[in-house]
Amino acid sequence: MIAERLASERLRLILVTAADAADMRAGRRQDRWHPDYPRQDDVDAAVFVRDGNPWGPRHVVLGMQAVGSIGFFGPPEGDPPEVEVGYGLVADARGRGVATEALRCVLAETDRVGVRVRARTEPGNRAGVRVLAKAGFTDLRGSDDEGLLVMARPVPRA
Repeated sequence: MIAERLASERLRLILVTAADAADMRAGRRQDRWHPDYPRQDDVDAAVFVRDGNPWGPRHVVLGMQAVGSIGFFGPPEGDPPEVEVGYGLVADARGRGVATEALRCVLAETDRVGVRVRARTEPGNRAGVRVLAKAGFTDLRGSDDEGLLVMARPVPRA
């Protein structure tokens, strides 16, 4: 099981609670959220919230504000176990290494428990592809039925 509390040098990755998800879906704002957060993708990810489930979405907190989200689309499945990650940031937080730092933070946990991770992105999203490449997503699996590029990151050998 991955840790409930995750943090990196600049970020805290805080699990989205059921109350947070309800606020997100209802369009209610919280003071600790950036004015442009949650984005529609963050609201959509709120369906994966289960209190106490560390495989759900997390707020990406930079300083004192949530500026995006990162998380998994459910617990790992298969043999070897694999999970899909998704993430996104408000425009003000982009271009500063925040997505890469958040992704590396959750990957440290998936590595610890031996789970392989995959991600999907628009083929033309150069910034998204660059973030995945920096985080070690080297296995190009082609595209899915939605035309999204599918990449995976092998679990590093011990």
